[in-house]
Amino acid sequence: MGNQGKTFAIVGGGKMGEAILSGWLSSQVAPADSIAPADVTVVEPGDERRRCLIDEHGVAGVADSSELARADVVVLAVKPQVMFAVLEGMTRNEALFGAGELPLFVSIAAGITTERLESALPDGAAVVRVMPNMPLSIGAGASGVCGGSKATAEQVEYVAALFGCLGRAVVVDEADMDVVCAVSGSGPAYVAAMIEALRDAGARQGLDAELAETLALQTVLGTARLISETGIAVDKAREAVCSPGGTTLAALDAMNAAGFADVFDKGVEAAVVRSKELAQCS
Repeated sequence: MGNQGKTFAIVGGGKMGEAILSGWLSSQVAPADSIAPADVTVVEPGDERRRCLIDEHGVAGVADSSELARADVVVLAVKPQVMFAVLEGMTRNEALFGAGELPLFVSIAAGITTERLESALPDGAAVVRVMPNMPLSIGAGASGVCGGSKATAEQVEYVAALFGCLGRAVVVDEADMDVVCAVSGSGPAYVAAMIEALRDAGARQGLDAELAETLALQTVLGTARLISETGIAVDKAREAVCSPGGTTLAALDAMNAAGFADVFDKGVEAAVVRSKELAQCS
């Protein structure tokens, strides 16, 4: 399922919507490499924000999905709380839902199942759900992808390829999407919080705070690259730094005694619960 001649609508011009837009337009990797500004329309109700997106990226822009012309792929990049109000207005757009093949719908809303999205769209509409994260804005994202009952395997793989152009994308069962949201969707905040904690701990031990942050940030970046690029197992990478009786084991022992693993268990669990709650209240 190639991009040749395809048109795209991105509904929602917030941070994630723009990150996807800018990533696809700048990608040199197929299939996103064939997406041009002329192929994309952004739906953004805020006048100033919409003008900014149009000026910066050279795309078309409309204030409401009722103004959209025909699109082959519609990316739903709005908050879960407003998703169904947006879809209700969109389904009245005859240009999108008139004669001819229905668009492929791609949702990045946390918690909302493909089944619920399908129920709000005309019969036969194919939905692919994606849980991306913010590093996709620099081509280093992590995205989970799953298809609804009407989506073909080819459509799911196509969407995974599109988001793979912005980092890494994996196809998962929909039952796993709340956990994907909790691990990688929210994960950049956990990593940033860890960098903050390392910085502050270093500063409390007498290191300049700015220097401590530089070292902590580079350490996280370097460790992730080491594991990713060499293929070394995560546990082996940890063990490689741990000399018997050394400083690293002393630190890890103290962290584990303070509940290091439990902190992540509780955080991921809380995020999963909240993802499910968002689905119910949307």
